Amino acid sequence: PLAAAYLIRLDDLCPAMNWAVWDLLEAALDDAGVRPLVAVVPDNRDQTLDRSRPRDDFWDRVRSWQARGWAIGLHGFQHRYVTDHAGIVGLNRRSEFAGLGEEQQQEKIERGLAVFREQNVRADAWVAPAHSFDRATLSALNRVGLKVISDGLFCHPHTDRLGFLWVPVQLSAFEPRPFGVWTVCLHWGAWSPGDVAAFKDSLGRYRARLAEWRDVVQRYRNRRPRWYDPPTAQLYRAGKLFRRAVSGWLRR
Repeated sequence: PLAAAYLIRLDDLCPAMNWAVWDLLEAALDDAGVRPLVAVVPDNRDQTLDRSRPRDDFWDRVRSWQARGWAIGLHGFQHRYVTDHAGIVGLNRRSEFAGLGEEQQQEKIERGLAVFREQNVRADAWVAPAHSFDRATLSALNRVGLKVISDGLFCHPHTDRLGFLWVPVQLSAFEPRPFGVWTVCLHWGAWSPGDVAAFKDSLGRYRARLAEWRDVVQRYRNRRPRWYDPPTAQLYRAGKLFRRAVSGWLRR
């Protein structure tokens, strides 16, 4: 179909996240009947994500989201940036993975998956912190059998020659698009109640275009890359980096 479809991804979930905002967000999602992808940090060591007292029932909540049909993303391992590599996607020059050796990356991924297994949580997708990972990450993911990636700047999901299904992530807020599959990636930890209200309004306006993660995965599992996918991603990346540079210049 030509009409644009939208997925919602919420990043940086961990035991000490901003629970006051999260409870409002979760209620808004439930009221709208939306089942998002939530990116869970298995063993968070990034203090910038800690915004409240840790909740002892965090993993109970994660299991409840998955039981309700939400998709759960493996959001790295500890969310600690240890290199300045931008990786394949090329948006941010910081990474928990890109630039490290394959064995070291695989160990991190396996330790993250071990936490998920201990908590009886299934990883539905790979979600790299800062959108940064490289070919060694893909080799490690291939070895552990995690073959769905929430990233990339294409217009449509596709399965590459290695068997990875890429579900693109292009937006940080809802924007009108004529076609394609668009993931709205939200870093919501510093939101105010007013930000949640604005998000709830967007849910209402875009509700008819919101897609289910499992439906998108099923629909595009067998789609191969088209010739226009790589140049589209390159153009979109260039536009995002240009807007970021202009914004930084204007703030000086």
